[in-house]
Amino acid sequence: MKNTFREMIEDCPVIATVKDEQSMEKSFESDSQIIFILFGDICNIASIVDRVKNQGRTAMVHLDLVSGFDGREIAVDYIKNMTKADGIISTKTAQINRAKELGLYAVHRFFVLDSRSLENIRKQSAATKPDCIEILPGIMPKIITRVTKAQRIPVIAGGMIDGKEDVMLALKAGAAAISTTKQELWFV
Repeated sequence: MKNTFREMIEDCPVIATVKDEQSMEKSFESDSQIIFILFGDICNIASIVDRVKNQGRTAMVHLDLVSGFDGREIAVDYIKNMTKADGIISTKTAQINRAKELGLYAVHRFFVLDSRSLENIRKQSAATKPDCIEILPGIMPKIITRVTKAQRIPVIAGGMIDGKEDVMLALKAGAAAISTTKQELWFV
């Protein structure tokens, strides 16, 4: 039976986030069972996902960063039908909704810039009901606490996580996990 995304991130507090082939290969040496894929294009995303899946990892494709997709819901259909990805990451509400319709895991990514951004997180996550939200930058413990208290969905802190202290502060503030491209943090 497929685990819930919540259960998976509880077992994976540091999510390896890969932005190229080299970092993807390094992620396979880590304990991270979830891989956030932040690179690729429409021609090679299936093979990238296959490599992640062949390592027994959960593959989450960040649709906003895969070249060749235009932000429409059909990109989610492509991921579902043409790859073995477990889910998507996106800032786009329509893509999150489509992922949920198709039975894919959905991580709704938000950039926290001001108090208006915080209200937007509440409204959009209530409407889309993603499996998880990711807030960036992830180095704001006070904001992480506010978001986690306002949500019933797990929160991932990502972006600008620079050291073990940042990881610990984010987790202590209530984040269920952190996502990072910093390879040395995949091994803490």
